[in-house]
Amino acid sequence: MTASLEKTSSATVRGACPQDCPDTCAMMVTVRDGKAVEVAGDPDHPFTRGGLCVKVDNYLDRVYSTDRVLFPLRRTGPKGSGKFERITWDEALDEIAARFTEISAQDGPEAIMPCSYLGTQGILNGLNVGDPFFAKLGATIAERTYCDSGSCTAYAMTIGDTAGVDPESMVHSNYILIWACNVMSTNLHLWPFIAEARKRGAKVVVVDPVKTRTAKAADWHLPIKPGTDTALALAMMHVIIRDGLTDDDYIARYTVGFDELADRVAQYPPEWAAEETGIPAEEIERLAREYAGAQPSVIRIGVAVERHAGGGQTVRALSCLPGLVGAWRKPGGGILQLPLWAFPVNWGAMMRPDMLTPGKRVVNQFLLGEALTGEMELDPPINALMVYNSNPVVVCPDQDKLVRGLSRDDLFTVVSEQFLTDTAQFADIVLPATTQLEQADIMFSWGHLYVSYNNPSIEPLGEAVPNTELFRRLAARMGFTDPVFQRTDDEMIAEAFDWTAPAMQGITVESLKAKGWQRLNVPPPDAYAPHAEGGFPTASGKVEFVSSAAAGGNFVVPLFRQGSNDFQPGDPVDPLPHYIPPRESVRTNPELAAKYPLNLLTPKSHAYLNSSFGNLEVHRKVQKDPTVLINPIDAEERDITSGQRVRLFNDRGSFTVAAKVDKSVLPGVVVSSLGGWRKDSPSLSTLASVNPTTFADLGNAPTFSDTLVQVEPCVDA
Repeated sequence: MTASLEKTSSATVRGACPQDCPDTCAMMVTVRDGKAVEVAGDPDHPFTRGGLCVKVDNYLDRVYSTDRVLFPLRRTGPKGSGKFERITWDEALDEIAARFTEISAQDGPEAIMPCSYLGTQGILNGLNVGDPFFAKLGATIAERTYCDSGSCTAYAMTIGDTAGVDPESMVHSNYILIWACNVMSTNLHLWPFIAEARKRGAKVVVVDPVKTRTAKAADWHLPIKPGTDTALALAMMHVIIRDGLTDDDYIARYTVGFDELADRVAQYPPEWAAEETGIPAEEIERLAREYAGAQPSVIRIGVAVERHAGGGQTVRALSCLPGLVGAWRKPGGGILQLPLWAFPVNWGAMMRPDMLTPGKRVVNQFLLGEALTGEMELDPPINALMVYNSNPVVVCPDQDKLVRGLSRDDLFTVVSEQFLTDTAQFADIVLPATTQLEQADIMFSWGHLYVSYNNPSIEPLGEAVPNTELFRRLAARMGFTDPVFQRTDDEMIAEAFDWTAPAMQGITVESLKAKGWQRLNVPPPDAYAPHAEGGFPTASGKVEFVSSAAAGGNFVVPLFRQGSNDFQPGDPVDPLPHYIPPRESVRTNPELAAKYPLNLLTPKSHAYLNSSFGNLEVHRKVQKDPTVLINPIDAEERDITSGQRVRLFNDRGSFTVAAKVDKSVLPGVVVSSLGGWRKDSPSLSTLASVNPTTFADLGNAPTFSDTLVQVEPCVDA
């Protein structure tokens, strides 16, 4: 037992939040007599500064919940009934190994498919923990493009895999443009840096269809029609170039393709964009002039920016803007997407793409419902599914179809979980997973520049095991003897980073264990301007207004495909940013809009992280019962009042929630937050039942925000 777990008196253990959130908060866990009694933020962390958000502030309620899955379970009732019996680990492993072996022999190993994402974000236990096992098994490759795959593809096509702006340097920004990001709910610890910049004279502008908490706190909110963000960004470039607001020296030295870009954006004047976006032309002109003239300016983009048909082009256009105006010259200038690019994570050691059999088929997890119901013609069909770090019944689209697939008696389903989620209800075998307090891990961040170490603070409860141990046990039971399956957690941590990389100088495993976190070896925030003189990680070393990577087609960034770093290029895509309108809108699909005239947005909840915490009472009290925001104009047309139970529906499905009539949402738009569980819904369905499975233009990104619905009062309301 390590010193941090000694069951004597009181101890404080350094940890790190595991949630799929940009903040990656440093945590301090107080342990008395082997039990965690308090979880608090580390006040010394320069970014998170001792604060924990509402999602994690009550983390002990999760760890010690009486609803935790603490022992292996076998289904005893019909699928979906939630009826299980306790079994031993040996019994569970024997059954899984026997069924996987039988299915592989009978149908081929591609009849087995994993399903996972970032229910925990650590390098050890997170995205890639099962990749070597399923590569060795020869299973179907799972493509995991839930979020940021299109954004990352477009961003890399334009400025490369750069960390961009250091979030802490935003205190030096003169103009902060927050685009499709509700910072105060989903990136809370960034807000103090924005507030400090504001005290120093910066202007804060929010582009969002909804007047969110962040939009209400900003100096200027621009309500935009969903899916039209590219039109606004292109029109801004039109104004900046037309009016000579460009930084011509920066363009000449550190960009390529300016003339082609100028010709392209000449097609997108503010008057045209006003028709598309709903934002008056004079406000578009003002935004462009202010953004260009207040250097250093910064754009903070959120995950939601990619979630429509042309989401990739939105990020392409937004990534071009800083190069046009020379925003990169000073600290606090540029664009902030995912600082994770700064971390030299050794993804290959975690994913082990070398273990994949060439030619294995790929199924995107958005299409899991189609794959399980036979709508997708697969040979062999999927006859076994293993789910970990995910709750697809709530987060995947086309929920009704997915539930039908999971209900198949001939589908063998294994779920590793902390709770009996909506997905676990359909499992044949449920395996108990540890929480962050019970496991070791090492963390990158997609919201700041600090490496974090999570020391386990308590022994695992019951018979729960970390994901690393889960796959060690499965591999051993399957007879896999490769060294990769025998690595200890400490050995995996030693492989997690390229410890010799310049960014890791001065950082060791030992120093991280002791300190809990360390800043990457990069300049301090007041000197962080990595692209003041170009140096972009693109083929040209410059901002590529005309992207050389476009010749590779609509590729998927390797991180988002299980195990695979080997991609065949597709047909070339347009190398210049351009406008792709939403697929489901009044303007582009009037026939569909006649039936379903309201655009549904499904943002992150304030108190949940996707579906995590949606079952815990303290979080449900904060989040309250699920609602749909509807503008008073739309509500009056439908005789809907606040508090009334309403049905949202389209051809894909329906769900029932309470209406909240509110002017914070545009007419023609309705908003219902993600995270509520299906089994708690009066309609036994959630917003995932109406979302499409259609991909966006780049990176196989989702189109959650490209969804038309109708809303009507419930008959029995």
